[in-house]
Amino acid sequence: MRKILFLIVAMFTLSVGQTFAQRALPNMQGVQITGGSVNGFDLNNSFHTGVAVTVFAEHANQWVFGAEYLQKEFDYKSYRVPMAQFTAEGGYYFNLLSDASKTVYLSLGASALAGYETTNWGDKLLPDGATILSRDAFIYGGAVTLQTEVYLADRIILLANIRERILWGGAFKKNNTQISIGLKFIIN
Repeated sequence: MRKILFLIVAMFTLSVGQTFAQRALPNMQGVQITGGSVNGFDLNNSFHTGVAVTVFAEHANQWVFGAEYLQKEFDYKSYRVPMAQFTAEGGYYFNLLSDASKTVYLSLGASALAGYETTNWGDKLLPDGATILSRDAFIYGGAVTLQTEVYLADRIILLANIRERILWGGAFKKNNTQISIGLKFIIN
């Protein structure tokens, strides 16, 4: 009995630091929810939120497919005029760095974006009688993202990223910098 107990303890001792969870394997899928600021840290004037599905590929690279809502508000006299963008995304994120324990990943991603932009929810007339000249429009473009992922558990990942979106077709600024945090849940 002592020999068996000794062998079990010895095997456990030798395996400490050697076993890692199966993380970022090809075809693993996750759902992520993100949110953050646009063009600075002022969440009162602008914010974004998104949801995406990720599918891991070889070498911890990822395919990302999602939808995002971005809102910016512009001051006009005593009014705040909202501009909203609804976009769909499809992209690929390359794993740049990861630690040996597969706990922290740094990825660089490129995505195609397409969607719709609306100003003041389509209402062209402001309360003081002024007219908004910009039109609602379809928008298209892309994004470059630098993302860090930290595994909190085997199926829960904390995300932090910075992204530069460049969109044409709309009435306002073509590029927007987003800073986001979020969670990813591995579903299989």
